Amino acid sequence: MASRWGWLGRRHLGSEADRATFRTLHTASLAAPALRAGLTVASAEKAARHLRSLLGAPAIALTDTTALLAWDGRFGHHAEQSPALARSVVEDGAAAVRPRSTIPCTDPGCGLRSVVVTPLTVEERVVGTLQVFTGSASAGLVRAADEVARWVSGQLELAELDASRTRLMEAEVRALRAQISPHFVYNSLTAIASFVRTDPGRARELLLEFADFTRYSFRRHGEFTTLAEELGSVEQYLVLEKARFGDRIDLTLHVAPEVLPVVVPFLSLQPLVENAVRHGLEGKEGPGRITIVAEDNDYEAVISVEDDGMGEDPERVRRALAGDASTESVGLANVDERLRNAFGDDYGLVVETAPGAGTKVTVRVPKYAPGVHP
Repeated sequence: MASRWGWLGRRHLGSEADRATFRTLHTASLAAPALRAGLTVASAEKAARHLRSLLGAPAIALTDTTALLAWDGRFGHHAEQSPALARSVVEDGAAAVRPRSTIPCTDPGCGLRSVVVTPLTVEERVVGTLQVFTGSASAGLVRAADEVARWVSGQLELAELDASRTRLMEAEVRALRAQISPHFVYNSLTAIASFVRTDPGRARELLLEFADFTRYSFRRHGEFTTLAEELGSVEQYLVLEKARFGDRIDLTLHVAPEVLPVVVPFLSLQPLVENAVRHGLEGKEGPGRITIVAEDNDYEAVISVEDDGMGEDPERVRRALAGDASTESVGLANVDERLRNAFGDDYGLVVETAPGAGTKVTVRVPKYAPGVHP
């Protein structure tokens, strides 16, 4: 029985070629996380030994366009020559094999015979080099170095895409802050000022709410937050708006506790509530209600912001979601785009409205999304 199980175990592992492929993929996977952070000293140092293992080389170096970032393996006395070896490859963008005769060395027992220098590129721009120091630059090693350099370049391009996405989201949040803050700040301070003489205690309370709200809205860390924090900010916003509108605004909040930790884009709900106030209730005669519901729906959280106000022309809403600034809808396109960028096109805003029928905006977010965290 033991030999039978042993035979099954060996068969399960596959051929030697299968095992070699697995080892290669596993080694590449160990280097990938560091490279996805971009080409820096820290990422190069973490990735270098795995890349050397992939190539089976005595030593490798990683450089940017001007300096050595990391060295792994033998021949350490040649490390200071790496920047010069990189320079010509960076200039012409083509791989090169440098023979020992072009590499000064005072150690007679060094053993180094050649260096394969291959460019690392991001969007057709050379950003650094992979250098393989070896005793024999066979055609197979040259091809392998070229393939590994292509793979490293691919990881660096993904890092650049991640960085570009982060910069875009940061710019979108800054744009949203610029759009909503002047209108809200002016109205809030005007409302607080109206209580300074008649009800100083109330004015102090509102100032604290205003300070907490603005501290949250203008924080500089993270493009995501939890639903609990976002709802807390929305409640502070409505406390300040109720100071202006009095009993004309009534808030109903129904939130399932299990969705409070769900991650949502920063400032994704407040603009929806501000639109409900400005375009739904502000022009309505008599009191109005805003209902916020957050429900657990299997793998998703479903959040809706609904008002019983004046409603909107659906075509106008369509134009607002397309980014038409003339609609004056606060941040609808911004929120919609950030939801789609974070979770995919299936997770944009859904708006139900008609003139005189109020407006309901629904947001779906996955409970767990790779790479998304507060």
